[in-house]
Amino acid sequence: MQQHRLFQYLNQFITLSGEELSLIIEKLEVRRFNAGEMILNAGEKETHLSFVEKGIAIKYFMRGNEEVVRQLAKENDTIASAVSFIASAPSQYCIEALEPCMFLSISKDVFETLYRHSPRFEKLGRLLFTDWLLQTEIWEYERISLTPRQRFTKFINENPELLKRVPQKLIASFLDIKPETFSRYKYSSNSN
Repeated sequence: MQQHRLFQYLNQFITLSGEELSLIIEKLEVRRFNAGEMILNAGEKETHLSFVEKGIAIKYFMRGNEEVVRQLAKENDTIASAVSFIASAPSQYCIEALEPCMFLSISKDVFETLYRHSPRFEKLGRLLFTDWLLQTEIWEYERISLTPRQRFTKFINENPELLKRVPQKLIASFLDIKPETFSRYKYSSNSN
């Protein structure tokens, strides 16, 4: 298990002692999923916050027969249905493995236990959820304020490897761009 990536991620919020890291290691669940496997269905309660150690997962909701992608989570990203996890409510989202995935997950119950163990864990949780909220709001603002071309350009500059790993229609959905427009942008960027 490549725990060092998870700890690098956590250490951007708070520097953890060896004892604190050991306690987290003890509580982590390693969860593996096959490509195409549903991790969470709409209507189920989200019980885990997961760090993607390997693979790609998507979070989406259904609008009629259309999957509306809200998150593409790759290695070193976290994924969960946030409202469901925090409020213990049924999820409005589905989470699915696009590739074989390995998650390092922590349950809500374990989070609560860690919070009681030390105020530092409570601070870590607060900072994690604050970052999650900030990243979501930044993305929502960009989705509304940037043109489709700007969203496409920003995405391929920041995530070039995902163009090879994620079906084009899912990236288009994530960027809120029609698939044919995405194809046109991709073709014109490849011709330059």
